[in-house]
Amino acid sequence: MTDLSVFPVTRKWPPRHPERLQLYSLPTPNGVKVSIMLEETGLAYEAHTVRFDSQDQLSPAFLSLNPNNKIPAILDPHGPGGQPLALFESGAILIYLAEKTGQFMPLDAIARYETLQWLMFQMGGVGPMFGQLGFFHRFAGKDYEDKRPRDRYVAEAQRLLKVLDQRLEGRDWIMGRDYTVADIAILPWVRNLVGFYEAADIVGWEQYGQLRRVLEKWLERPAVQRGLEIPPRG
Repeated sequence: MTDLSVFPVTRKWPPRHPERLQLYSLPTPNGVKVSIMLEETGLAYEAHTVRFDSQDQLSPAFLSLNPNNKIPAILDPHGPGGQPLALFESGAILIYLAEKTGQFMPLDAIARYETLQWLMFQMGGVGPMFGQLGFFHRFAGKDYEDKRPRDRYVAEAQRLLKVLDQRLEGRDWIMGRDYTVADIAILPWVRNLVGFYEAADIVGWEQYGQLRRVLEKWLERPAVQRGLEIPPRG
């Protein structure tokens, strides 16, 4: 069995099941991408809560795993070649888990690159823009007298939602009939935008019928329902 004690992160979060993949996360939009992926694939894993209120993400133990101090991150005792693998960045983790399990990533080369294209669309556009809108609409930014920053992100969020809504016309999922890492990456952010960020009215959520349809179907998946609550906030 791989000795995970050589990784400093395990001193702060000792694994009860060191033979399992270790997840260090919190149920944020980026965090639940990975917990949902793990639930969907059926991989055995152990979840550890990285508490922001106690600044766990800035601890030397966590920084040894992710120097960028962001969740999620994983430590897989059974990485490539049987060697342990420490990995951060949610998009990179999704790709790794898809390739490790052979699930939720098309085998056809063209479809694979198209799936990666939509995964990058989430990472470069949906996540950052929706997150900024959340700041300016719900959190400290809402008190700024100058509403131009908020309006900029409202307009960009609407543009991105329109792109997704048009893409889903006549499709079950982003890639068509097959559910992929693109859906697992994008839909947590859509849910967060209209839920936790309370931005449904300001972005005109009712006009995106295709996206509403797919989000509702996605939320019915048992693995999604479980993953959205992992790890517990404590």
